[in-house]
Amino acid sequence: MMNVLIVVAHPDDEVLGMGGTIAKHSSNGDKVSIIYLTTGITSRRNPGYSNKSSYEITNKDQKLLDEEIKKLKIDALKSNKILGIDDSIFYNFPDNELDSIPRLKIIKVIEKQIEKINPDIVYTNHYGDLNIDHRIVYESCLTACRPIRKKNPKLFSFGVISSMEWNYPSTFNPNYFVNISKNMSKKIRAMKAYGNELKKFPHPRSIDNIQITAKKWGSLCGKNYAESFEIIRIIDE
Repeated sequence: MMNVLIVVAHPDDEVLGMGGTIAKHSSNGDKVSIIYLTTGITSRRNPGYSNKSSYEITNKDQKLLDEEIKKLKIDALKSNKILGIDDSIFYNFPDNELDSIPRLKIIKVIEKQIEKINPDIVYTNHYGDLNIDHRIVYESCLTACRPIRKKNPKLFSFGVISSMEWNYPSTFNPNYFVNISKNMSKKIRAMKAYGNELKKFPHPRSIDNIQITAKKWGSLCGKNYAESFEIIRIIDE
């Protein structure tokens, strides 16, 4: 059994990028934990602001926002149950504003969980995704996983559909593929648990495109469906 840690910016990043791989880890008996660093909602507020973590917002709007955040957490837990995730850790950093947070603060919360979980493998967002939070989570995770411990986890990054493909030029160059043919149905079910995050095709974050993307990666490695990763660091102990 391995301890697996997933560090992501937003709820649903994990399903879009590696839902089938998570299900495969779980079915293999691995213990899977996930850290969500932001609420995944707060950027949808519409008041004017200038890169601040505090907003002027009416009590009514704040109540609606709090309800959305609560619902997203419930959806995430439903999705996690489908995939077999054992432990879900939620932080409340502001969505799409991680560049306004001192980097050390983000690194420290990741380090705290690494010390607690003692992972064999860490997966995180990719440095080339268009979303600023994804890039900062990658950099923070890379720092938190620097090889200074007796046990150094394998480190992988994955692209998130609707962020990976919108960045030009693309810097996502996968060199590790996971066959998820037996787990594709769980990936789809887990994404459907995030009802509000799904869009209709041809939007990238649609069921059709999730299947198309998994087929595309599968075609590169001779499988029906696959997920793709970049190996960031593996240390042969």
